[in-house]
Amino acid sequence: MANTTKLNVIYGDVTLGLSGPGFHYIFAYDRGGLESLVRYGKEWLYRTPKPAFWRATTDNDRGNGFSTSSAAWLGADMFSACTKIEVAVNGQSIPLPIAPENNKYSDHETAETVAIKFTYTTTTVPATTVTVEYVVDGTGKMTINTHYHGAAGLPELPVLGLRFVMPTAATGFDYQGLSGETYPDRLAGGRPGTYHVDGLPVTPYMVPQECGMHMANDWVKVTRATTQNNADPDHQPFSLTVSQNGHPFAFSCLPYTPEELENATHMEELPVARRTVLTVYGATRGVGGIDSWGADVEPQYHVAGDIDHDFSFEINGTMEA
Repeated sequence: MANTTKLNVIYGDVTLGLSGPGFHYIFAYDRGGLESLVRYGKEWLYRTPKPAFWRATTDNDRGNGFSTSSAAWLGADMFSACTKIEVAVNGQSIPLPIAPENNKYSDHETAETVAIKFTYTTTTVPATTVTVEYVVDGTGKMTINTHYHGAAGLPELPVLGLRFVMPTAATGFDYQGLSGETYPDRLAGGRPGTYHVDGLPVTPYMVPQECGMHMANDWVKVTRATTQNNADPDHQPFSLTVSQNGHPFAFSCLPYTPEELENATHMEELPVARRTVLTVYGATRGVGGIDSWGADVEPQYHVAGDIDHDFSFEINGTMEA
């Protein structure tokens, strides 16, 4: 049965607000993305989600020179900017509703669905674009569609994903996928099932590096117990679920960004864990391991930069415990 619940739509001067029972989302034009994701009074965003192009360098990356040949993606991961925004209401495109265009709307507008698409232009040479489209319905379900435009001359990608930085550290996460840490070339040891992970573990390598990848997932549920809202009297655990939309996805759930891991040469140099960094991936390079002195990852586990890539997932619109 089709959803008939209406969205409340607020056309601000520099933001687009969408709300309904138990949710309130704010998309910021000046920040180029989703600025606030509130579910049942709990904020889930500390930073605006942006496309993820980098994973922390591994010993094998350094050994085979991949981190050098694809270093442009580190800059793109950090500095790619939003260069275009498009809005559609009930499937129909509308002029970008910023001031003064938004003056024609009232303070009690509704819609069945709203889609907002952000285009990011990379800092690579040559440059390319990635679009991230959020489609929201009246239940609060958010479908996120990401498209990477391949361009000739671009180096291979470490990963392609969308990174969510959450305000506080998670107490743990549950997921349905393969057991343990898995990568495209490390699937054989993973067993399908539903698993729970306490906290946000970081593999204690002598030199911090990429870790914590989980492949072939139907869903992941992240649970937190604290907020940054001093006026929030509720200290019960609360959760947010990301689900597949047509195809399983990969994810990592860590207390650090790839850049924080990259910057530390020993574990004790990592900062105090304060946030949750959930990255949902549509493509990820293998880690290799044939040797650590020059052998490349096998060809089928590369992520080409000169072809298009697409992935899609959902943030559920149902009540979370």
